[in-house]
Amino acid sequence: MENFNSETPGSAAESKQNFFYRILNRIERIGNAIPNPALLFVALAILTLFLSAFASWAGWSVTHPGTGEEVRAVNLLTVAGLHKILTGLVTNFTGFAPLGVVLVAILGIAVAEASGLISAVLRLLVLSSPKKLLTAVLVFAGVMSNLASDVGYVLLIPLGAMIFLAVGRHPLVGLAAAFAGVSGGFSANLLLGTTDALLAGLTQEAARIVHAGYTVTPAANYYFMSASAILVTVLGTWITEAVVAPRLGEYNGEAKPENLEKLSPDEKRGMWFALVAALVFTALILWGTVPANGFLRDPKTGSLLHSPFLSGIISIIFFGGVLLGLAYGFAAKTFKSLDDVIKAMEDSMKTMAVYLVLAFFAAQFIAFFNWTNLGVILAVNGAEFLRSLQLSGVVLIVAFVLLSIVLDLFIGSASAKWAVMAPVFVPMLMLLGYSPELTQAAYRIGDSVCNFVTPLMSYFPLVVAFAQKYDRQAGIGTIMAMMMPYSIAFFIGWTLFLIIWFWFGLPLGPGAGIYYQPPAG
Repeated sequence: MENFNSETPGSAAESKQNFFYRILNRIERIGNAIPNPALLFVALAILTLFLSAFASWAGWSVTHPGTGEEVRAVNLLTVAGLHKILTGLVTNFTGFAPLGVVLVAILGIAVAEASGLISAVLRLLVLSSPKKLLTAVLVFAGVMSNLASDVGYVLLIPLGAMIFLAVGRHPLVGLAAAFAGVSGGFSANLLLGTTDALLAGLTQEAARIVHAGYTVTPAANYYFMSASAILVTVLGTWITEAVVAPRLGEYNGEAKPENLEKLSPDEKRGMWFALVAALVFTALILWGTVPANGFLRDPKTGSLLHSPFLSGIISIIFFGGVLLGLAYGFAAKTFKSLDDVIKAMEDSMKTMAVYLVLAFFAAQFIAFFNWTNLGVILAVNGAEFLRSLQLSGVVLIVAFVLLSIVLDLFIGSASAKWAVMAPVFVPMLMLLGYSPELTQAAYRIGDSVCNFVTPLMSYFPLVVAFAQKYDRQAGIGTIMAMMMPYSIAFFIGWTLFLIIWFWFGLPLGPGAGIYYQPPAG
């Protein structure tokens, strides 16, 4: 029997455990009552229509702090409103900022993933690490795996358990370390990925409620999130070795160690070709960005801030994924022809069907919300209310992180939550003087630190199934109890990290500061 199941019936520890499980079961029941995110946006869009009629009838209005003009609520339940909805339904969807950037990035990454490059890199990274650094490498690999969307859940988490069992350690410790990196460090990364592009698009749409033309690039949080990748790795390693490993103790289960396959000669050849391609691609980027007159800088000012490089970062991700995937795939013989490459892209679009449906309804809700002027009205009134409370910036940050955590317990999708929260909170904090990039960074912390303790997270049942391979009695409570220390440590450590960043006024990304200053005039 494992250490974490060793309490005798009726013990105080078991009573506390049962009380904790009752709370979790209640959260699960409440969460299961929440509709599909797409249906949630349908309901929000309909609610917006009726709220617009009420707000217009009640005469809701505010003075825009940037222009000084009066902004009135617009009723969409009118003939003019119906015409606007009918003529805007398609353009709302096709003009939805996150749609194109996410699909383009996914196409590029799909080539690298289907070629086997990402799998080989993760395997090589973990297998070649010294035993003393194994935990840190596993957590770090989990953090970096979110660059390829959900590959870490299906590949690295079971691989972590296998590796720890192979080196004579408890397999669930390896599973927990990998899960902590993959899920708890979901927003942190040393490289830009699809999540950066998706959230930036939603943040930009929300910021334009207050400041038309405001631009939020996918690199808006890059400095903070790349530093956070190191922080999450350190915290995850510490919790694994100081809390989780001692609690689980030695493994006495029936599972036998498996022989981990090293890279085959074909895979090694593929890695060498991919390395050469990566060096060439990196050299081209440096050539275009480092010199003052680099071809990827702004042609007029020579700046990187509003340069083709940052504006086209999704294209960079696309071409990088395709180039490295082609180099690896044909060298490793996982790609036989260009038809295989096209099929990889086609398969990636099949997996995006859920997102496309979600994006359609999210786009309608955001468009309706903008048309009604309710975002501006709520933002101005909310900002005035917050000003009246005289809260400091630090308190606002912590409160917003906590709010994001609460919502994450019930709605697993990062984009679904942000699509609802951004139109309200981004403008609100802008009017209080805080940049959209800061609000987004705070949200990303709250969205990440509780991913692995909510059974409503889509991959949670899969992780339970992985655990049951090594402990047949493992269940939801086992995983939650195992991952809760990570959640607490990540919340405290990551939030303090953002507060320190805030106090020193460090830039969150290229051209992305802490504070927002409205345009003059």
